[in-house]
Amino acid sequence: MLALRLARGSRPLALARRLLLAATAGGVGFLLLSGLGWASAHPGDGDQAVLRLAWCVLPIAATVQLAVAVARADPAGRPRSGLDSAGLGPARLPMLAAVSTAVAALLGSALALLVFLHLRGDISGMPFDGAAAGLLAADRPLPLAAALTLLTIVPAAAAVASALALRGRTAPVRHSAPLPPPPTPPTPPTAPSATATGPAEEPVQVPTGLPWGAALIGAGIAFSGYAGFTERPPSDAEGALTLPGALSGLTPGVVAGWLLIATGVIVAAPSLTHLCGRMLAVGRPGALRLLAGRVLQSEAERLGHPLGALCVALAAALAALHLDGPRLFGPLSALGTGIVLVCALGTIAAAVHESRTARAAATTSLLRLGAPRALIRRAALLRLAALLLVFAPLSWLVFQTLVLPIRA
Repeated sequence: MLALRLARGSRPLALARRLLLAATAGGVGFLLLSGLGWASAHPGDGDQAVLRLAWCVLPIAATVQLAVAVARADPAGRPRSGLDSAGLGPARLPMLAAVSTAVAALLGSALALLVFLHLRGDISGMPFDGAAAGLLAADRPLPLAAALTLLTIVPAAAAVASALALRGRTAPVRHSAPLPPPPTPPTPPTAPSATATGPAEEPVQVPTGLPWGAALIGAGIAFSGYAGFTERPPSDAEGALTLPGALSGLTPGVVAGWLLIATGVIVAAPSLTHLCGRMLAVGRPGALRLLAGRVLQSEAERLGHPLGALCVALAAALAALHLDGPRLFGPLSALGTGIVLVCALGTIAAAVHESRTARAAATTSLLRLGAPRALIRRAALLRLAALLLVFAPLSWLVFQTLVLPIRA
């Protein structure tokens, strides 16, 4: 009940994030139910049924990542002194966040079940009744127990991931006026002023995932290239994946190489984000470049993984359109790709909001010291331009590596 009361009293932005989570969870639930319907219509083809359900892993992972970002950005998930008096200290706040996340995801799963049954024709009396009866195998009975089991996957995974992500928040937030910054010693004329990046600045932790990410990307390119050149069975041969269009001749080795490439990009993305910040602050920067660069360096871990996921999602969408074309890109494939893209964008938006909230005290101190608001806005635009300059070509390179084994 407390989770419902906090949700009802949340701000519109927090409610919008939860509604986005419910929508994406509903989309994943619809994909899982569609795979179950196909399996019930083809009882003798168990391998393909498992494969169709396995393709839902990427939308599930993207939705869980969005759930974690929403839980971290939610004000109800932050320790507050008022909740301590109610018996909800830092140790129990992760459970509250898990319940709130599970409620939003369960709402989306329930809506997915209603829409699925309506499009099958099992629920009548509304528009589009039975509009997708052939696609959703309406002539076969739907196993209810299996459907409910599949629909609990996303809420359970999102709740567990949100609880684990918030376990590190132990210090309660005191609602009192911030103390003035300590006096800083004078700096040499050649060094930039420390007040340009905020008072009492903490040391920035450098991400270490770039070597591992580069190794995974290289292994994925080699693996998919070797599989694409040496393992070329026809679409109806044993060992090939029966997928639509140009993807019908894929082997498991090519798919495994793609997964390695995607994992490597996501692992290396925080280091690339930190490198963007280092490049902005290189040399003898002014206040604008120093502020933008230091913020990117401090927020590299928080923003890097969502940016990597968005880069992979854009590359995968371009590869699917390039190989299959819009006509062969079916509705369920379009739904899955759209879920991944929306989750990536929503995760980045939630991470940006969390980052802005974490920097609120430093921003207030900068304004109190006389920094113009236009400086902060220009620094945000400069950070966006730097990220686009690095991640847009990276998305194109990942797209080229994905289509290379099939194009050759």
